[in-house]
Order: sequence, then structure tokens, then C-alpha cells
Amino acid sequence: MEYIVEKIGMSRTISVPSKPVTLLRVLDAKVCEVNENGAIVAYNSGKKMNKSIEGQQKKYSLSSEFNRFVTIEVANTEAGDLDLTPLAEAKVVKSSFTTKGRGFSGAMKRWNFGGGPASHGHRFGRRTGSIGNAEWPGRVMKGRKMPGQYGNTQNSVKNEIISFDAENKILAVVGSVSGANGSLGRVKVAK
Repeated sequence: MEYIVEKIGMSRTISVPSKPVTLLRVLDAKVCEVNENGAIVAYNSGKKMNKSIEGQQKKYSLSSEFNRFVTIEVANTEAGDLDLTPLAEAKVVKSSFTTKGRGFSGAMKRWNFGGGPASHGHRFGRRTGSIGNAEWPGRVMKGRKMPGQYGNTQNSVKNEIISFDAENKILAVVGSVSGANGSLGRVKVAK
């Protein structure tokens, strides 16, 4: 079973020893249609509206707040509110979020390279260093760690559930989850 969640932030438990936890809020969602390969679920995300979204809302008779549609695996057998009982019984979840984007980064930031001497007379500084070989093979090998786009990639991690507040729909999982606070992601029940 999958759920659309929003990352609230990190905290810690008050037990001894304390554990770092990430707080995730399960978004209000409506199951529009259940198929054999998943279900179409509507949820609220921002203010984006266009003709196709309005058509979907009219088709499934939804209010204007539900403006995003996604196909996920759900426990429901028919349309209506999303069933949260599998999440209350779960022990481990797999969280999938997009990592923070850091743009075009140098090799030191992106790959944790040490860099060269910063003393007088050196021009090495924060450069990558040598990237190729001599006459053979006469090219830069594929997969070489070089500057480039860093972050803004999909990342999944398994987390143990500490608690689930069904009234406020807040899930507390052990450890960290990728992405900025306020970013949306998916949580899948693993155990």
C-alpha cells in the first residue's frame, strides 16, 4: 500500500537513549477509481489548474482542492476516502523522495574530492585533477567523477515506524529521509 506524504521535518524521541525521527504527514486523498493494476488517487498540491484537471474533477465529482492525480497501490476496493489501516499496522516503510537539488557543482562538493595545495605557487586549488591516460586509450573513460548536476534525484530508503497518529495523520519514522522540509514523496508499506 502506498501513500502520498509531506515531509514536516526531523525531531527526536524523549526516550533514553533518544532516536532521531523524521515526521511525515499523510495527505488527504480520495480514491477515484480502482483497477487491477492500482488505483487513481486525487490529492491536493499547490494551485495548478487547467482544463484536463477540471475535466478529471468533474468526472469523479471532486472539489477544486483535489488537483493532482496519481496511480498508486491502495487497500481500498472501491472509490472513496483513502484507507489508512495498513499504515497503522505497518512496522517498516519504504520512503521515496527527491533529494535537494544543488545545481551544477564542482568535483570537490559533488564527489568529496580533497583538492590540491592552497599554498603559494600552486594553481591546483579546487580543481578535479588528471582525468585521462596517455596515448592509450587516448580518451576519458566512461563514469569518470567530474563536475556536473548534483542532487535532484529520486532516492528511496527503508525506515522503521516509531508511531502513527491516525487523528492528525502524522507518521514518525526512525532516521532521515531525503528532500527538503515541505517536499512531497511516497511511502510504501514494506512490512
